[in-house]
Amino acid sequence: MTISCPPDANLADLDALSALPRDDAGPVFRAPWEAQAFAMALELHRRGVFSWPEWAATLAAEIAQARSTGEADDGSRYYERWLAALETLVARKQVVGTADLSRRVDEWDVAARATPHGRPVVLPRR
Repeated sequence: MTISCPPDANLADLDALSALPRDDAGPVFRAPWEAQAFAMALELHRRGVFSWPEWAATLAAEIAQARSTGEADDGSRYYERWLAALETLVARKQVVGTADLSRRVDEWDVAARATPHGRPVVLPRR
């Protein structure tokens, strides 16, 4: 898989993503949901929901908040912070209402737990 950096990202913005788990080929994921959260952020950026600098700042704030509460800074929970940043921006931009977001998070959790590994997660249609 080839991952391209968004065109409005600059080197300073990428410094905020220095914890991104990666190898020589690009980002690496421990679980399918991590790749899905990564892809959702890139797609929402592509659609103009938020700028790359805005994304980097929100993710950096989530990481800083986690560190301030004593969370280990070993990278094991990086995509949890990524997902929190995504939820923050979606709520801030009013892409979806808070109640709808909470309901959808619950639906996603139930669907993901019911989905065998390697199969696509299917959410209920509204």
